[in-house]
Amino acid sequence: HVQLVESGGGSVQAGGSLRLSCAASGYSFSNYCTAWFRQAPGKEREGVASIDSYGNTIYADSVKGRFTISKDNAKNTLSLQMTSLKPEDTAMYYCAAALSCSEGLMPAWRYKYWGQGTQVTVS
Repeated sequence: HVQLVESGGGSVQAGGSLRLSCAASGYSFSNYCTAWFRQAPGKEREGVASIDSYGNTIYADSVKGRFTISKDNAKNTLSLQMTSLKPEDTAMYYCAAALSCSEGLMPAWRYKYWGQGTQVTVS
């Protein structure tokens, strides 16, 4: 039974920081491509960052230099450190897993497993 459970969301003022976590279980976490997506009301779900099984990372231009994706294979945990947050970062954030990464940020339909999301609000 695959589970992805996000935590760490909340409300923060512009310029602040948050750290999101995603606890994974039920599949071979270290071998999968994992990513963070976000979706704001009325907008499409967009990829924020991904990390492959080798630890290679890709970021959306909108978050480069501010967000850092990482994973701990021993703990089956994916993280997203977010700094210098802006109001436009406000969204529901989701972690997702795919069998493999390809070049660039993959669209949502390429991901097999999804968490339930955690809300981030920046004011």
